Amino acid sequence: MIQINNVTKSFSGTNVLDHLQMHVPKGSIYGLVGPNGAGKSTIIRHIVGDYRPDSGEILIDGQNIHENATVKERIAYIPDEIFYFPQANTLEMMRYYKGLYPSFDEQYFYKICKCFPMLHLKKPIRSFSKGTIKQVAFVLALSIHPDLLVLDEPVDGLDPVMRRQIWSLIMSEVADHGTTVLVSSHNLRELEDVCDHIGILNRGHLLLEHSLDDLQSSITKVQVAFEHDLPPIPDGLALLHSVTNGRVSTLILKGDSQEVETKMEALHPLLLDVLPLSLEEIFIYEMGGEHYEVKNILF
Repeated sequence: MIQINNVTKSFSGTNVLDHLQMHVPKGSIYGLVGPNGAGKSTIIRHIVGDYRPDSGEILIDGQNIHENATVKERIAYIPDEIFYFPQANTLEMMRYYKGLYPSFDEQYFYKICKCFPMLHLKKPIRSFSKGTIKQVAFVLALSIHPDLLVLDEPVDGLDPVMRRQIWSLIMSEVADHGTTVLVSSHNLRELEDVCDHIGILNRGHLLLEHSLDDLQSSITKVQVAFEHDLPPIPDGLALLHSVTNGRVSTLILKGDSQEVETKMEALHPLLLDVLPLSLEEIFIYEMGGEHYEVKNILF
C-alpha cells in the first residue's frame, strides 16, 4: 500500500529523514513509534502529500502521492492538532467533505454519529472540547471509507470508553472495506492491542520493521534461578540484558520462546519461567541500543 524509498528531508540544515525505507502492507494496521523528534510527524506529512521529499519517493499503490489529487481522494488524515473552519458546525463540515471526497457516505455518517451522543451536529465545532473535536474528525474521516487512514496521536484527549468505541469503528472499517491504517502514537500498550505491524523510527530512519507477531517472537524474556551462580548462556542465544536479584535472574534473550526454553532447560535451573514481552519493553530495549536516554525500566 505505502512504499517509501530512500526518502530524505532537511529543515534549516537539519536532517529529519535520513534515506528512510518503509513499507506498509495493504489492509494492515501499522503502528509507527519513536521518541519525540524521531521524524514521525514529518514522514506522515509526506505520506499525505503535504511535504515533498528532498530525495527519494513515496508511493501509494504504486503512484506518487505529491500533487496527485486522485490518490489524495482515497486518503483520510487526522492530525494531532485538528483545524476546521472557524464558524463551521459538524453538518457544514459534512457537506464540505461530501463535495471533496467522491466516496463520502452520508448515510454512514448519520449512522455512526449515533455512536457519539455528545456530538451536537449544529453546534459550532470551535465550542467543543478537544475530545469532542476528535470525535467529529473520526466521524468525517470514516464516512469517506478511505483506502488509507492516517492517524497522528488519534485518541489523545478521549476517555477510555470513547477510545474503545473509536478503535472498534476503525477495526470495522478495516474488516469491511480493507482499509489500511497508519497510526503514530506514544501509547504503546494501545498499539499492541490493535496493530499487526510495527515500525520503530529514530533519528529519521527505521530501527526495525516487522509484523507484531514476528517482533514479539524474536526476543524472549525469562526468569531463571540456579543453585549457584548464573551459568554461561548457551550457544546460539544472544543475551541482550540481565538483572539478578539473589538467585533469580531476569534475562532478555534473542530467540523465539521455544528455542530459549529448550536451551535454558538444558542448564537444569531450579526455576524457569518464560514471560510475555510487551511492545513497550521491546521499544525501550531497542531505543536503549541506540543510546537513547532511558533508565532501566524493563524489569
